[in-house]
Amino acid sequence: MLGFRRRLSIETERMTLRLPTHADFRSWSELRESSADHLRPWEPVWAHDHLSRKAFTNRVYWAGRAEGQGTALPLLMFHRDDQRLLGALTLDNIRRGPVQAGTLGYWVGAAFARRGYMKEAVQALVHYAFFTMDLSRIESACLPENTPSRGVLEKTGFKYEGVAQSYLQINGRWRNHVLYANLRHDRRGRTDVG
Repeated sequence: MLGFRRRLSIETERMTLRLPTHADFRSWSELRESSADHLRPWEPVWAHDHLSRKAFTNRVYWAGRAEGQGTALPLLMFHRDDQRLLGALTLDNIRRGPVQAGTLGYWVGAAFARRGYMKEAVQALVHYAFFTMDLSRIESACLPENTPSRGVLEKTGFKYEGVAQSYLQINGRWRNHVLYANLRHDRRGRTDVG
């Protein structure tokens, strides 16, 4: 007899966060394409087939494997009222054992930016990571000039930890990033932001 796993879903006040499915291709590719100018300054260069069905199919398979193996949790954000795709967030590079940590990345469609959706999603995922996955530390990084992203992190309990030189290629160039972390049992108090 085959066992069936319950599909992972995290509910927030306005959204459902869940793994991508093949049926999400059109809404995902349309949102990414319509938000390209908004997203490209903050992301690695998109592959030539970034918006293709094949690339999305690979993304769906990777998401299922990664979640099943416990190495990543890639979630799409859907507005609960109309099932509109708003963006995505991924808890990646999950390390177990003495580390119990993961790395958070996210994006939101241009039409949905600055409406509190990402703050709400990050809060829900952090809570899930700490209290369901038993992680102890969640890290995130962004470009120093990405004020909206820094604001999301700071409003959701992440604290500034420093700068990583040439951390990631963004829009075709190696760029420094500011590093943040959220600790399950944080006793650091407020930290100065650089």
